Amino acid sequence: MDSTVILGAAILAVLSILASKVSDRFGVPALLLFLALGMLAGSDGIGGIYFDDPQLTRFVGVLSLAFILFSGGLDTNWRAVRPVLRDGLILSTVGVLITAGAVTALAVWVLDLSPWQAMLLGAIVSSTDAAAVFTVLRSRGLGLKGSLKPLLELESGSNDPMAVFLTVTLIQVLSQPGGGWSAGIIFDFLQQMLVGAVIGYLLGQLTLLLVNRLNLGYAGLYPVLTLSMVLLIYGLADLAGGSPFLAVYLAGIVVGNHEFVHKRSLIRFHDGLAWLVQIAMFLTLGLLVFPSRLPAVMGSGLLIAGGLILIARPAGVFLSLLFSMYSINERLFAAWVGLRGAAPIVLATFPLVAGISQADLVFNVVFFVVLTSVLLQGTTVGLAARVLQVAEPQAIRRLYPLEYNPIEGLKSELIELTVPEYSPSVGRAIFELGLPDELLVVLIARGEEFLVPSGGTRLAPGDALLILCDRRMLEETSLRLGWRIVEK
Repeated sequence: MDSTVILGAAILAVLSILASKVSDRFGVPALLLFLALGMLAGSDGIGGIYFDDPQLTRFVGVLSLAFILFSGGLDTNWRAVRPVLRDGLILSTVGVLITAGAVTALAVWVLDLSPWQAMLLGAIVSSTDAAAVFTVLRSRGLGLKGSLKPLLELESGSNDPMAVFLTVTLIQVLSQPGGGWSAGIIFDFLQQMLVGAVIGYLLGQLTLLLVNRLNLGYAGLYPVLTLSMVLLIYGLADLAGGSPFLAVYLAGIVVGNHEFVHKRSLIRFHDGLAWLVQIAMFLTLGLLVFPSRLPAVMGSGLLIAGGLILIARPAGVFLSLLFSMYSINERLFAAWVGLRGAAPIVLATFPLVAGISQADLVFNVVFFVVLTSVLLQGTTVGLAARVLQVAEPQAIRRLYPLEYNPIEGLKSELIELTVPEYSPSVGRAIFELGLPDELLVVLIARGEEFLVPSGGTRLAPGDALLILCDRRMLEETSLRLGWRIVEK
């Protein structure tokens, strides 16, 4: 029995990895293929695996989202996020509320739900999904003009706490006859955000301290340490009454924007872990769904999905960014990238576990909405960027034949930059550039070749340089020589 389960899990995992190749080739979002595999393996599919455990699904989903958010935070560049912090936080709070309100009105009319039940559905589908947005924007190498990409990634990483809070609160209201909204709910939300942010920041700093100071005898223990810290941060934030999702995402940002031992290998580890839990989460969600029940909600699901994509999400974006500097086209694109993914489906298991009336209907509608969103929006993100003229060529992220592991007391960073055609350094030897003594050009990537430079090496347009130095010094030198720093 155990061997059969292990074999089945391994086959599904391998098929999911192979499905990612289909995603790369044909532009179908990988998460949609993972869901499809789960549905095919389920009780209504060819696999015939009977699975109907919302509580286990919720546990797997919540744990997976924690690791996905931490990995997303690790790969979030604070320098790029800081200018869009205000707009991103407004989108992740006010935008979620507006979206939830618009879906509520539609659900009352389309599904004939009570106002509180409709509000629950609106809350569940109100947030964009970090796994979906990170996957679509990062795996396809989509380049966006200005600050659109950090805005969308910040929003998707920070709006889950609002959706979770609304969902849990509405379940409590529906579970208590005669209950209703109260002023204390606002205080609870502010408390969750504040406590989650404080714990995320402090334990992110503690994670950095432990990684850099413990000097573990085995390199393989460092991934175990950071993985354990993610679980610790999530658990402490939840027990302290804070938002655990906000805590782990913020901790990831804190850690990822500092230098630490084995940085590249640890980031790769958490990226791989994020993919593993995504596969596990989407397969589990696919197994939980009974496809035979979806046709009954197809008509109402299409209306809800259409209203969410064409009315609710655009209203949330345009009203939230009313006083921002984003153009109409940029706001339209932000509205189109309101991808729904695993997070709404995981949240839809909460009413099932709580035994809320109409929970089955809500879950099936949410699943259908997510399928529609991923299939329609996820496959057309690149097309939308080109039509709205917000796309730009993506900088090539090279793989270099070396790795830099910072140690205590060394303030220098290994930073990549490019030499544009207009740079005054083009055609000049390195020794002629007047570089500071503390700045070392370690490697030059030219076309498909790597050059170990000397003082007499002359720079060419398009050269990619790996430089070891203090970032502030490099920023001053880059400004003088017209170099462009390649941010991660």
